[in-house]
Amino acid sequence: MNPYKDYKYLLFTLILGVSSLLVGCNNSDGEATTAKNGIEKVGEIFSQKELPQANTDSSDIVNFLKEQPKMKKHDELMFLFYGDRDYKLAWFRDNEIVPEAQKFLSVINQSSKEGLQPSNYRVMDFEKLFKQYEQMDGQDSARLELQRKIDLGLTASYFNYASDFYRGRVDPRTDNNVSWNVKKNKIKLHKALQTILKERESTYPYYEFEALHKGYANLRSALSKYREIEEKGGWPKVELGKKKSLAKGDTAAAVISLRKRLNYGQPINEADKNMRLFDAELEKQVKKFQMLHGLAEDGKVGGNTLKQLNIPVGERIEQIMINMERWRWIPKRMVPKSLDQKYIWVNIPEYKLYIYEDPDNDPEAEREYQEVMNMRVIVGKTMNSTPIFSDKLEFVVMAPYWNVPNSIVEKEIKPAILKNSGYLASQNMEVVTKEKNPKQIDPYSIDWASVTEKNFPYMVRQRPGPKNSLGSIKFLFPNEYNVYLHDTPADALFSQNQRNFSHGCVRVEKPIELGKYLLQDMPEWDESRIRSTINGGEETWVTLPKNVQVYIVYFTSWADEQGNVHFREDLYGHDKKLEQEYFG
Repeated sequence: MNPYKDYKYLLFTLILGVSSLLVGCNNSDGEATTAKNGIEKVGEIFSQKELPQANTDSSDIVNFLKEQPKMKKHDELMFLFYGDRDYKLAWFRDNEIVPEAQKFLSVINQSSKEGLQPSNYRVMDFEKLFKQYEQMDGQDSARLELQRKIDLGLTASYFNYASDFYRGRVDPRTDNNVSWNVKKNKIKLHKALQTILKERESTYPYYEFEALHKGYANLRSALSKYREIEEKGGWPKVELGKKKSLAKGDTAAAVISLRKRLNYGQPINEADKNMRLFDAELEKQVKKFQMLHGLAEDGKVGGNTLKQLNIPVGERIEQIMINMERWRWIPKRMVPKSLDQKYIWVNIPEYKLYIYEDPDNDPEAEREYQEVMNMRVIVGKTMNSTPIFSDKLEFVVMAPYWNVPNSIVEKEIKPAILKNSGYLASQNMEVVTKEKNPKQIDPYSIDWASVTEKNFPYMVRQRPGPKNSLGSIKFLFPNEYNVYLHDTPADALFSQNQRNFSHGCVRVEKPIELGKYLLQDMPEWDESRIRSTINGGEETWVTLPKNVQVYIVYFTSWADEQGNVHFREDLYGHDKKLEQEYFG
């Protein structure tokens, strides 16, 4: 059914009926002419652009999706969007194509700057259709049909593009090859389109077809920079020849290639003998490169530093692109309104924890949070990888017990006990029942040789104290992985550049400082009381007044505010798996 056609038909019928009635009642030529002129006037009105423009309906959408199978995955969004507007067309005003249409086409034509493929979104030749529409006169059925085709095409193309841009090309929740359990980005794309078409207001930058996060925008700038380098042939390879390494004071031809690599695009006078000398300024540049790549900042070129210098720019471009994809998976609102307006951000490959907060703690504000604290962390070994997820921190626990997971009981505790029956006592450990008020079990009464992860009915725990693996304090956000933040007695490990030593939990460098920060709204818990409670040796739980959002994420590339691009090793192989899905 076409409401516009029905409206036109009824109105014409009405005019014709009135005209016939007038002619029948009075057969004068003047009145007949008046009636005729009235009919012609109505025809003129219907030929003008101010006439009601075409609507669409559900059957039009169904037929369109049959003709455009690439769009079918967004059929629900199509019905939501048009249903909200009673199936009125969206991209036309007074029968003219709205300016936002050309702006949108410009966006998809330049989508390669987002690490996306423009050809994926050019599903119709809109420029040709626009020209065809402008060349058609009047409001005949062919022009109205073209209106509907253009409108549905633009809307479907927007959902096709916006889904990739705001949610990601790869869905980590349905793709078993991708590890990512951070809370979902719940952006409502049909509402975002209403914002773009200026039919509703929003504090998010949808109306500019813009990204939701600064971290993404910084990487996008980095992508443009690295593509320029690639177009010019890439950076030179650093070859040391017979030398195993280069350091300050060395003179060699390889120093010139090192200068070219670290000063890309700047002229280097190869005839100048000073260019062959590894001087203090070059050492400074090497140390900066090492810092940006998470390497030991010793200023020497060899080993892993040389390897990182010689990674081709094309590989770095792909690394940037897949990390842009991860940003698309981050929720548009970092912290729910119900929580304390701060969040903890742990980046596994960086071995770093950050805290960001809104200084006004205003849940209604929409602005970039400010970094207020950072510290080094230790994450899981490759075989005990720290999971990627988000949760809400609820408790600070001082002088904690360490409840040893059954997997560790089977793999580590059991072999140690079979070698040394006094192992538990030497580690200040005990065996207790799994109940609210645990009872101690004599460890010598257990047949340790038959213990497995699944059949062990008790719990091994380590008492509070200096040997406790959790150190003096832990920070709990109950989750399915049994992973949390905690202190550690092995402080020396924080001096290592690669810090993947744990069983999966995240060990923090400044536990007391973190505890003070989280308990700052509870004046009774000052540093003195925190320390005295820890020294008392009795496990004490403190519930936070408001939960704090925690993100444990995996970014192997990011760009800072100064435009420096950072890269890290793919610690758990997640980059390789995502590359297969993203570029496959």
